[in-house]
Amino acid sequence: MDLVELFLIAVGLSMDAFAVSVCKGLSLGKINWKHMGIAGLWFGGFQALMPAIGYFFGSFFTEFITSFSHWIAFALLLLIGGNMVKESLDREHEHVDPSMTVKSMFVMAIATSIDALAVGVSFAFMQVQIVWAVLFIGSVTFLLSAIGVKVGSIFGDKYKSKAEFIGGVVLVVIGVKILLEGLGIIG
Repeated sequence: MDLVELFLIAVGLSMDAFAVSVCKGLSLGKINWKHMGIAGLWFGGFQALMPAIGYFFGSFFTEFITSFSHWIAFALLLLIGGNMVKESLDREHEHVDPSMTVKSMFVMAIATSIDALAVGVSFAFMQVQIVWAVLFIGSVTFLLSAIGVKVGSIFGDKYKSKAEFIGGVVLVVIGVKILLEGLGIIG
């Protein structure tokens, strides 16, 4: 996996956290650097932790299913990306609690990083330097989440669904690329 692919995966995974951060910024109204840092640390930390956990568990199964690994990575990324696209098209507005407490942020960080767990499993079937990958994903998510809080405080939820849609499409495209490479259609 090259740096461009890893960057696209990091951005795609961080779109849920970005969208929630935008809503946090909207619900908080007046924000400061502390709000941006809290969102960045929680979301970035969990987006780094979850793929590491997924990679760890997925690595136990790589020997058994190596010949199908491109199909597994494709299916996981298709499901995750497709779900993000579906959620972005849902017109129901979610209410986001403006609280930045440990309990509130923990729940939101878990909820926005479940897809990263599945991506971590798919990393176990690819040639990925996991330490570098999780640090990169966590850093990208930290930055986008912090920016999301600021964007939310300025623009509201105007861009929430667009960010989620783009993130979903990016994950689906990467999944298709992995499948085509696994089938030998592209190099």
